[in-house]
Amino acid sequence: MVNGMDKSSAIFIAGHGGMVGSALVRKLLAEGYDNLMLKNSSELDLRNQAAVSEFFASQHPEYVFLAAARVGGIIANSTRKGEFIYDNLMIQSNVIHSAYQSGVKRLLFLGSSCIYPRLCPQPIKEEYLLTGPLEASNNAYAIAKIAGITQCRAYNEQFGTRFLCAMPNNLYGPNDNFDLTNSHVLPALIRKFHEAKKSGATTVTIWGSGSPLREFMHVDDLADASLFLMNRPEQVYSGLLTFTPAPALINVGSGQELSIADLAEMVKRTVGFEGELVFDRSKPDGTPRKLVDTSRMHDLGWHHRIDLDQGLHDVYRWFMESARSHPN
Repeated sequence: MVNGMDKSSAIFIAGHGGMVGSALVRKLLAEGYDNLMLKNSSELDLRNQAAVSEFFASQHPEYVFLAAARVGGIIANSTRKGEFIYDNLMIQSNVIHSAYQSGVKRLLFLGSSCIYPRLCPQPIKEEYLLTGPLEASNNAYAIAKIAGITQCRAYNEQFGTRFLCAMPNNLYGPNDNFDLTNSHVLPALIRKFHEAKKSGATTVTIWGSGSPLREFMHVDDLADASLFLMNRPEQVYSGLLTFTPAPALINVGSGQELSIADLAEMVKRTVGFEGELVFDRSKPDGTPRKLVDTSRMHDLGWHHRIDLDQGLHDVYRWFMESARSHPN
């Protein structure tokens, strides 16, 4: 019976170089786990089925955190749908299948709250999955993630695997993507306000109306929640896999919801920009509201720790230090 990871357990963090994966590495190392298996994309292309199968067969990881994914903001999701669905389907299918074949004890598949229908009752419960149409701008990414959830469920039911899917809300933190074209809203705002402050601009343009509501969580909180879930006793863990009507799926959130306009004002204050905001209503808003119900996580005893205001200051400090270290 598995009741969680030993400090010496062989742990594979798929996607360790990204924002989520690097947060998992920081958390695991801080907690004394010293047998981490880390492979960058040049060493192991997770889209390559044969390479992934050979890695699992030869290296025998005991636990897997599946954080590898092609991700991006509303522009990338809506203009590169072919890449998003292909890469994510291949990555997760290969890792999940090889984890089953090699006898991995537990796997945690990390997804996104965009899996839920565009117009969900709020807050969004796990059982609302597949109850309505998806947001059109990111449906390719969402469908890939839904396929991963379905694969985990199917393997649990047929093969008795212990594969759990955690769905966080909007994440931010160190190692985020601050590219103005491909990033998510929060890092894009930090970059916009920072550059506007440097250039002496008098305005910053925000995509959309500013009215959509979003929930934000620091990536270190997700890493903490991920380790918390992976280490639940077998009775609790198996219960998470089988609870109805949404087995093997659990939301992870902060409950810190605010409008994009209010977020922009927070980022403006954090950066120290003194100009005005202009909202470009010709650009898409995306899903009107996306607050996940985290009552199941709270019932287990986990709560987020990092307040959004504190988190924004921390990530802006990281952004500034990174900019100084890599001026080009």
